Amino acid sequence: MEEQTSRLETVGEIRTRLKQVIRGKDEVIDLLLNAVLANGHVLLDDVPGVGKTTLAKALALTVKADFKRIQFTSDMMPSDILGSSVFNQQSGEFKFYPGPVFANILLGDEINRASPRTQSALLEAMNEHQVSIEGVRYDLPKPFLVIATENPVEYFGTFPLPEAQLDRFAMKFSLGYPGPAEELAMLNDRWQDDPLDRLEPVIACEELMEIQNAVRTVTMEQSVQEYARELVAATRDPENGFSLGASPRALLDLARCAQAHAFLNGRTFVKPDDVSSLAGPVLTHRLILNQKSRHAGVSASDLVAAVVKKTRVPV
Repeated sequence: MEEQTSRLETVGEIRTRLKQVIRGKDEVIDLLLNAVLANGHVLLDDVPGVGKTTLAKALALTVKADFKRIQFTSDMMPSDILGSSVFNQQSGEFKFYPGPVFANILLGDEINRASPRTQSALLEAMNEHQVSIEGVRYDLPKPFLVIATENPVEYFGTFPLPEAQLDRFAMKFSLGYPGPAEELAMLNDRWQDDPLDRLEPVIACEELMEIQNAVRTVTMEQSVQEYARELVAATRDPENGFSLGASPRALLDLARCAQAHAFLNGRTFVKPDDVSSLAGPVLTHRLILNQKSRHAGVSASDLVAAVVKKTRVPV
């Protein structure tokens, strides 16, 4: 019990420091921490200038880990991400130079600006925590977390992420504009310096992995497991407005994020509320609406909310 309390205090310290950088976005910070403890990747989708990159960098600075950043562009090649072999004339051999994907925390800035060929370079890395280059498999460092950002309002020079890529993100959410008071506080915070410059590591990679392993021990009884499965299965029913429902990977992500949510709330067991509260961030980006729903002008988040509302909650 003391060990769990200590771990919660550590996570609480990370949360406090993130709040000093990103003002008025407590719910977003909790979602990010939730995904990190569930060992899941995150996609931040929002307009420019609201703090997507700043939030990712702030998280990286609170964890004593190897952090790399990729600024995606349309002319980027897969080798720019994975690395490549270069021939050494003196030794007469090829030497492999690893790319930025070999990091604990990888920030993929404006990932939708890369071509589908380049985007696909991350598929194996995000799912299997390894990459295959020129027939050789390389394991990635542990932990390995991808935080990607995309801008939904610009379409010129961008490439929509395919379903296979989206399905590898445990969560997708937006930050939104800050409120008036928070925006003024942000202005004062940055009047003379940047709050990022004052951030120091709170936790090492080894301790983070210990907390992630502790999250996996949070119990989820049979009725709650069935509840999560029913939510996912409901998205595969065309009557609910979808032409493509959530995958089994989505169910695994939903369960793991629910475990992390319970852990962050100081519990050793998952409640149905842990599952339902995360259905939107975990499921929405994986779904495709059918023609009827698109013509009706409803969104995927609206349909997921409707599915949650009509799915029977276990007692």
